[in-house]
This record gives sequence, C-alpha cells and structure tokens, in this order.
Amino acid sequence: MEPTFMDNTELAGLKANWGTISESRQELVAALVAAGQAHLFAGWDEPGTNDEAKAAFLDSLVKINGNYPGGLSGYIANARKLLAESKAGANPFEGLTPEQPEKVDLTSFSEAFEQYEAIGAGKFDKVGVVLVAGGLGERLGYNGIKLDIAVEVLEQTSYLKHYADNLLAMQARSASKRPVPFIIMVSQDTGPKTIESLEANHYFGLRKEQVHILQQELVPAIADNDGALALESAYQLILKPHGHGDIHMLLHTSGVAAKLAAEGIEYFMFIQDTNGPSFNTLPAAIGVSVEHGYDFNSLAIRRKPGEAVGGLARLVGEGREFTLNVEYNQLDPLLRATINPEGDVADETGFSPFPGNCNTLVIKVDSYVRILEASQGIIAEFVNPKYSDETKTAFKKPTRLETMMQDLPKLFGEAEKVGVTIFDRMWSFSPNKNNVADAAAKIASGGPADASATAENDFYGAGRARLEVAGMKVEEAGEKMILGVPFTLGPKVILRPSFAMTLAEGREKVAGGSISGEATLILEGADIKLENVELSGTTGLVVKACEGAKVTVKGKFENEGFELVELGADADVPEYLKIRGYRFENRGAAIFEFDEPGEYTVQP
Repeated sequence: MEPTFMDNTELAGLKANWGTISESRQELVAALVAAGQAHLFAGWDEPGTNDEAKAAFLDSLVKINGNYPGGLSGYIANARKLLAESKAGANPFEGLTPEQPEKVDLTSFSEAFEQYEAIGAGKFDKVGVVLVAGGLGERLGYNGIKLDIAVEVLEQTSYLKHYADNLLAMQARSASKRPVPFIIMVSQDTGPKTIESLEANHYFGLRKEQVHILQQELVPAIADNDGALALESAYQLILKPHGHGDIHMLLHTSGVAAKLAAEGIEYFMFIQDTNGPSFNTLPAAIGVSVEHGYDFNSLAIRRKPGEAVGGLARLVGEGREFTLNVEYNQLDPLLRATINPEGDVADETGFSPFPGNCNTLVIKVDSYVRILEASQGIIAEFVNPKYSDETKTAFKKPTRLETMMQDLPKLFGEAEKVGVTIFDRMWSFSPNKNNVADAAAKIASGGPADASATAENDFYGAGRARLEVAGMKVEEAGEKMILGVPFTLGPKVILRPSFAMTLAEGREKVAGGSISGEATLILEGADIKLENVELSGTTGLVVKACEGAKVTVKGKFENEGFELVELGADADVPEYLKIRGYRFENRGAAIFEFDEPGEYTVQP
C-alpha cells in the first residue's frame, strides 16, 4: 500500500518509482517526508531515466542516516532547535559567570617546568597521540593534504614525518619500548592521500599496526530555518564537514579508545594537523595532568585581548560549573554582560585573564572511556548560519551542524577535573593555515601571520631556546620581511626529537659553545654531544648518528653554510616553497653522517 504522501503531485515521479525501491529505503523516504523533506524527492524522473542517480542518492541517504546518531530525523530535529535558538539570539552562556580557570603557568623554563617534563617522560609508553587531520592545503595555496606540507625547508620535513619522528623518539626512551598508538582522524578528502603518504614512506618508521585511521563522515547542509536539507542538484545532497568533535564519536564507535585503555594507555594527547610545536609541550603537559589529577587539560597561550583565539574560562552558575573554550566573538559580550562592562581587556600582565585556546588537549583515558560510553561520544552541536539580512529568515549559503573536540567538558560531572596549562606561544602554538597574501595582511593589521614562514621561524626558534637552556650562548640575527611576513634569519636550529625531547636531555648533551648570526645547526641522533662548539656567520653544521653511534663534536666551524634565497610571489617553484616565499641553498655546510655504530669525534 502506498503512503498517503504519494497524493502530492510534486511526488508523482517518486510514486512511479516506488515499486523499484526496497522496503527499508521506502521507510527512510517516508520518515524524511514526514520530517518536512519532501522537496528531496520532488520532480523525480520516470522509471528508466536517471535510475543510477536515484539509486546513488538513496544509498547516500542510507549511509548518512546510519552514520549520524539518531539518524537523519534526529539531525533535522537538532538543526531546527539550534536554528530557532540562533534566530532568537539565545545566549549559550545564560546564567553563567566567567571566572579564571585553574591553571599552571609554564611560560618560562623554570625548575617546575623540568620537573613536570620528567614526570611526563616517565609516561611515554602510557600515551596515545590523536591527530585531527581532515583538512586540505587549499587555503594555503598547497594542492594536497596539509600533513604533507614541509614544516621546515632545510631538509623538507613534512608535518607527518615530524610527528612520526616524535613517536619514535618517545618509544626509544620508554623502558618497555612499546609503540606509541597514533590515531589519525581523516576526512573523505584527506583519507586516501594520508594513507598514500604513509605507505609511500613506509609509515616513517612506525609499525603499521600502531597507526589507527578513523574516517570522519560528512553531514547534510541545511538550506533554511525549517531544517530543509540542501540539494546540490537533483539526486545529490550538499554535504559538509561536521567538525573535529567527531573524533570522540569515532574513538568510541571504532572501539579504539576502549581497546587502548584495556592495553594500558593512560592519556591521549590531541593535536592539530599543522601545529608543529605540539610535541614541545607533550612531556610537561602530561606531567601536569598526572601531578594535578586533570581528567582534561587544555593547553593554552597568553592571549591578547580581541585576538581571534578562544578564551578558556570557568563558567559558574545555576548549580553548574564548566571549564570551557569561549569563542573570541562570544567572549567580549559575555564579559560585558557579567563581570566587566569594558569587555575583553587586559589585566595587569598586559594579557587577557582568560588564556588563549591552542586546541591541544590531554585527556585521561579511563575517565574518557567512561564518558564516551555514557554519551556514545556525541558532543554538543552548534550552528553558525550566515544570514542574508537582519530578519534572519534566509541564509547567504547553506549551513550545517558542527562540533568541536574541545567541548568535551560539557559532558563532565563533578567527578571530572579540568585544568589549563599555559606555555609560551612560540613553544606551543604556531599553526600553519594562511597563504602568504592573507598572512601579510594579518601582520599589517597587527595580528599573527599563522603561515608557513612563521611556523618554520618558530620551529627554529624552539631549537634556539633548547640550546640556550642547555647553556650555549645564542645570539639571534635580525628579522627580514619576506613577501610581507617576518622571518628571523637565524640561527636556524633543528634538534630532532631523537636528540632531545626534554630540556634536561639538551643540558646533558650540550656543554658551552655559541651560535650566532645566520648559522645553521641540525642534530639527529640520541648519542651526540657538543663540547664548546662555535658557529657564527653563515656557518652550517649537520650531524646525524644512527643508533649505537656515539659522536662528540668539538671546536669552531667556519663555512658558507646555507643561504636564504628569496623568491618572488610568481616564482616557478614547488608549492611547499611558493607558500613561504624563500628557499635555502647549501653553499658548503659541514655535514657528518654516521651509519655504523661506534665512537666518533667531529672537529673542524
């Protein structure tokens, strides 16, 4: 028997095709029509015309219905509720007053910093790393996945290799030598290319079984306040990303979180695809979580008022308390409405009292698995439609429901403890997300560039900081504007994670010496030691040692080293160079590579 909605003349084509549709698909179509989605099936062609497109459309509906908790009917109902709240201008923080969160300040390399690092390093074989990598590099002007972009161009190390190197270094330092689990959330766009990159590079030395690929699915776009699903064309929905909050659902539904918990993993560290400094913070951040009993530890930076970075705040009121990220465009009105009529302004430190969210998270696994089981990994959604006018009756373009992984504490109860650990910006937060033109515009307006050049700049800066803590005299060279983006000319220092992952390790391996100007130092290997090494001018020194090779480096080196060559905006060069505006050419750096175990001395 045909359902009554078949009397709708716009559905005459659907009626004609009804007998060719399976019973389960008929039930889904009926549910969608009942949910106000008859337009999806209006104007269908008669049987025999576009049958493959109809079947593919129904297949896509079935897939989306199965992927979303509560199915498509649930998605539509959630959309209507959130869109009604958005149109009414509902305050998501109604009844809540912001307070400063519980925080640990590690913006300086203090004794406490190194104590936390020591604690965290002792947990290396109890940590899993979760990488959210659903984005392509189109915004950067890079035709590929962001993970394949070079974090530095002296040796063209990709972000994915850099992360893998850190996992290998963690494994080498743990007593058990246990492989560190590496969970990568990909999208339909990035999944195949991520796997291709891993396979082409033999997983960068990782074991295949320690890498878990979880694919995020897309959700339907919404055309209006009534929750109508948007069509790209007949028989094709517009689909959009649901946000990185899906990682929690995927870790639950895949069983990966529970499996790793059962295998003894105690902490997950969540990182973004192109925030290279993440592993600088890992030892100390784990140590803070252990020492303070944090179930959820948000890594943060000192935030400038008005900066386009969310602020972390404890929100208290009506018997509730959450420590959450408040988006920067919501923070100012919240502060004005509650504790400060001046809004988002600096305190006596010159920074906002609410630290800036890095979106790097440390989560205690046993608490996490318990919460995932209770919630099915479903994180609170939000919607951010762009209205065509002040009446808020139409959208400029279709919107969608979104989730953010940092909203997990919304599911926490009184038993879970949330804290914030603040690091120096260069050490912890240097995302690579803007193309050169956009980066230059941001610099001109007084903001951070967050581009390939600045990410590489901070990569070398972290190396300089490690040398300075170790006791080497470091004199920084001047800054140069390259296509409108600032770049520090040197020293360019790369201390691979195999050489040092904590400040204490650097101090054990570096004795005296100095580095200045545009000099370059690259060290890779666990048993390299520097004794009063001096590098100045443009001198370059590269030392690499395999496992079992013990290398002592001494003396003053002088050579032409690596020269920075500026590239024009229209230069015909590979994309990884074009997106930063320069390259380095080796003019005679001293390079020493030791591929056999043994004891070696390197001198000029």
